[in-house]
Amino acid sequence: MSTKSQGRALVLGLGAVLLWSTVATAFKLALAHLTPLQLLAVASMVSTLVLIVAVSIQRRWSELALAWRNNRWRYLGLGFLNPFFYYLVLFKAYDLLPAQQAQPLNYTWALTLSLLAVPLLGQRLYGRDFLAMLLGYVGVLVIATRGDILSLQFDSPLGVSLALGSTVLWALYWIYNARSDDAPVVGLLLCFLTGLPWVLVTAWFNDGVPAGWSGVGAAVYVGLFEMGITFMLWLSALKTATHASRIGNLIFLSPFLSLIFIAQVLGESIHPSVYPGLGLIIGGVILQQFRRR
Repeated sequence: MSTKSQGRALVLGLGAVLLWSTVATAFKLALAHLTPLQLLAVASMVSTLVLIVAVSIQRRWSELALAWRNNRWRYLGLGFLNPFFYYLVLFKAYDLLPAQQAQPLNYTWALTLSLLAVPLLGQRLYGRDFLAMLLGYVGVLVIATRGDILSLQFDSPLGVSLALGSTVLWALYWIYNARSDDAPVVGLLLCFLTGLPWVLVTAWFNDGVPAGWSGVGAAVYVGLFEMGITFMLWLSALKTATHASRIGNLIFLSPFLSLIFIAQVLGESIHPSVYPGLGLIIGGVILQQFRRR
């Protein structure tokens, strides 16, 4: 009997998108009390525990052992990239920028992926790809300069650089991870198991443990819903769907929903330039998706 159900997939996909839309707000709530390294340490430990539970429920420990024996050096490298390096750069960007800027800038990772796929995967860029990237990066300038593109004045040049740099790290992670035949949850757990020591040692020697409980709850939330439970919901949605591409399109709702949470929970007054800038970024990403199909 088929387990496919587009309705169930839609519910799971919307749940994942809704949860992902809250994490930018959670980042800022945690960073009001924790350093980026402390946030990363708490969130990584929680995510690792969630993934351990998931692998146990799915009875994939034998697969994990086989994947480690066959590809341990690759997972050691991927674990350094994600969660350690990528999230450290991303959280520092959020620490320096308003959430309404950092979140849309990070969303350009799909455009960065297309650029890096040329030298690393031997893929070609077409005219529509260049138009998509032009739209996306003009959107970045609109958001980063608060609509005054010609001035090239940024609230935090370092923050903007880190936000865009995080897209390079995330794209690299997915390019090298795409070569794996291991189950996604198995590969992700191996990445967190190998990356967690980097996170904990670096956090301990630089910032130590959090001084109190302030911000820890938000960090736990990040660990649960940035890469833990939400990742499972999204995979289940894609697996259950009769039309996976329609579920995949739900992800375009996330940055707009995120702005609602940023405004309502953090109290940030959304600058008028954010909406057209984000529209340009999403337009560029959608244009690429149509080209691929």
